[in-house]
Amino acid sequence: MPEPPLKALSCNCSMCRMTGYLHVFVPHGDFLLLRGSDALTTYRFGTGAAAHLFCRFCGVKSYYQPRSHPEAWSLNARCLDEEVALDVTDFDGANWEAAKSALDGKPEGG
Repeated sequence: MPEPPLKALSCNCSMCRMTGYLHVFVPHGDFLLLRGSDALTTYRFGTGAAAHLFCRFCGVKSYYQPRSHPEAWSLNARCLDEEVALDVTDFDGANWEAAKSALDGKPEGG
């Protein structure tokens, strides 16, 4: 029996749009990096809440700590070894505050 599709977000912020990042969120306790931590470098901008982790050799961002989901890592579905079924929802990261409120089911500013 096939597994149900993973929930994913397609963000239109400048960074995600230009790099083709497709977010799959994994709680911190369910993720274990087996190797390669020594190859990562961190980039922060704006509020500094998100920790964007890039490979310092090739520049790929396979996962990072997002501001939108502080309890989880965001994995780039396009970096997974095997193709998985995805249920993709658009996220208006270009208008982050309103999009985050909508994601949380709150009125804007609430």
